[in-house]
Amino acid sequence: MSVSSGSHSRQGRARAPQRPSLRALHRAYDDVLGGTRSSRDLRSVVSASWGRSLRARVDPEGSAPPLVYDPDELREVRSGHPLAAVVPTLRRVLDAAVDASAQLLIVTDADGRILWREGAAPVRGAADRVLLTEGTQWREDTIGTNAMGTALATGRPVQIYAAEHLVRAYHTWTCAACPITDPDTGRLLGTVDVSGQQDSVHPAMVQLVSAASELAEKELRLRMMAADQRLRERRLPELRRLGGQPGALLSGSGRVVATHRRDDCPVALPDRVDTTGDGRVDLGGGVHGTLEPLTEGWLLRLPRPRARSSSNPSKSGRRPVSQAAAAPPSPRTLALRLLGPNAPAVRLGGRCVPVSLRHAEILALLALHPEGRTAEQLALGLYGEDGNPTTVRVEVHRLRAQLGQRVLLPRPYRLAAVPDCDLLWVRDRLAAGDVRAALAAYRGELLGRSEAPGVRTVRDEVAATLRTSVLELGDSELLWQLACRDLGREDAQVLEALVASLPRTSPRRASALERLRALLASDG
Repeated sequence: MSVSSGSHSRQGRARAPQRPSLRALHRAYDDVLGGTRSSRDLRSVVSASWGRSLRARVDPEGSAPPLVYDPDELREVRSGHPLAAVVPTLRRVLDAAVDASAQLLIVTDADGRILWREGAAPVRGAADRVLLTEGTQWREDTIGTNAMGTALATGRPVQIYAAEHLVRAYHTWTCAACPITDPDTGRLLGTVDVSGQQDSVHPAMVQLVSAASELAEKELRLRMMAADQRLRERRLPELRRLGGQPGALLSGSGRVVATHRRDDCPVALPDRVDTTGDGRVDLGGGVHGTLEPLTEGWLLRLPRPRARSSSNPSKSGRRPVSQAAAAPPSPRTLALRLLGPNAPAVRLGGRCVPVSLRHAEILALLALHPEGRTAEQLALGLYGEDGNPTTVRVEVHRLRAQLGQRVLLPRPYRLAAVPDCDLLWVRDRLAAGDVRAALAAYRGELLGRSEAPGVRTVRDEVAATLRTSVLELGDSELLWQLACRDLGREDAQVLEALVASLPRTSPRRASALERLRALLASDG
């Protein structure tokens, strides 16, 4: 089972920009557009945006945003848009700030079209006069530099002050926007924006919209993981009925969420499969799979493994995976313990290898991706979009010196063999529906001190999947075990389910009920 996430860390990128004086901004605007002054006097994000907008022939004196959707079309588009699920979250985070400072809360799609706009009547009226309304489009190439369009163009949170807007009609407005990314596909879904008159917006608003965006992405990720779990529960019997034939369950977008006999597949199965073809999937190396549509996703059938000859296995040029798995453990076996408060622990051939947290993060990402990771992919997983591949190459070089060059291979970076890894074991047990074994092996969260985006995503995925699986089974023993761990100790839903599953005379029920009451009282 694997989950791909496009969510990225914004740590260090959502700082409030230095706010220039209005007089200096207006003077720079007139001088730059009049050709008497260099655009170097502007912030670099603004200067680059002006360049893109002017090349798109946006008129600084007369452009207006086009109306793309009428009210009836808008209602239909909203109902089917992925961001509809997180608009309530955005309201909860931003409503107080919006109301207190007479702002608008705006949500656009990935093409800059305003789908939701909320705020007090006076600021809505002012916005109507400049066509800052639902159904209009605010890409840079239609209306010039603005926070929504520039956030979409750069993929980063941004605040645009007053005369930093290219179109003069918006010089009395200031806006802050942040992109929202689909954790499933990694594609931009749209932006969340706060806009208002220039004298009512605080420079720190860009940090607030960035935090709102991260919460929205986290909610989307949890919804994705819940959908994955439902798919596994409903369709695992069909996967198991493949018998000796390898196969996989895919989400609607083609992401692999569960596998059957993956080691018998003649090629490495990717994390995501292209489902846009005619039902036949090219997996590379001349190997093809077959897609069968399901209500919730896809069933992928993979070619059966070739018959194995015991007389002369060298003729095939490749040792069958099952034979390797049945063989005695190699003295160079790599064991990774990445879960729980004592993680990380690394053993190589029975020898303890001390590793830093950063090296443990690298090993976790490589264990999760047996096909390998490039330096750029590792940089994204370790540091987010600000990651430097050169830094990663240095760290991997040091790690290879510790483990040996035959354990950690280059081009792409990958482990020479599947490690004995507690994280992989728990994920495999969950994918197979063996919740009891998964809970017994789950000693705690993945690398709890790690802030690496790729690690945090998998940490949340495993914890949420395990929690949901236990809750949906409703087994009192498993609920008790969950309630005794950090994952469920202060979880009201877990405690409620435990109380409901136990007889009234059970001492465990009395304990759980007391803890639940204390938790609810502390939460007000």
